[in-house]
Amino acid sequence: MTTSASVPAGPEDAIDRRGTVTDRLAEANQQYAAAFTDPGMDARPVLRVAVVACMDARLDLHAALGLELGDCHTIRNAGGVVTDDVIRSLTISQRALGTRSIVLIHHTNCGMQSITEEFRHDLEMEVGQRPAWAVEAFRDVDQDVRQSMQRVRTSPFLVHTDDVRGFVFDVRTGLLREIDPA
Repeated sequence: MTTSASVPAGPEDAIDRRGTVTDRLAEANQQYAAAFTDPGMDARPVLRVAVVACMDARLDLHAALGLELGDCHTIRNAGGVVTDDVIRSLTISQRALGTRSIVLIHHTNCGMQSITEEFRHDLEMEVGQRPAWAVEAFRDVDQDVRQSMQRVRTSPFLVHTDDVRGFVFDVRTGLLREIDPA
């Protein structure tokens, strides 16, 4: 198992003369802000939906779902797994900001299918402290979507659980496949 601290540096890690990636992002923000106009929105999503998805860089959720700025709350983590922190965000989204629907999106070829809970042990050996969080790795993406739907539907903190649907996004075709919760 290789953890981030032990990943060897390669040519892609070299800092070029233009600065770091963060410098590039900050510069892009300056350009964005120069043309920015306040859209006059508040934090309540127009479509009253929260989307929970994997953090994978191949998922352009707004494009894939036909969403515009302000349409939804987006909650992302490794695997798109419903964890305690996701429940926290969904609870705030529903109770304070008016969402009523929840869409869960996992995807094909997810990195969470190739690691195990042993990752925590490896981290403990490397840094001398065991993480308090679970890795939430999985082998069967469909079953993990079902488990995430069940976690949402049974949470005592969420009051709107009648419109919870789960999908698997195919990273090669861009299509969503709905998962039967049964």
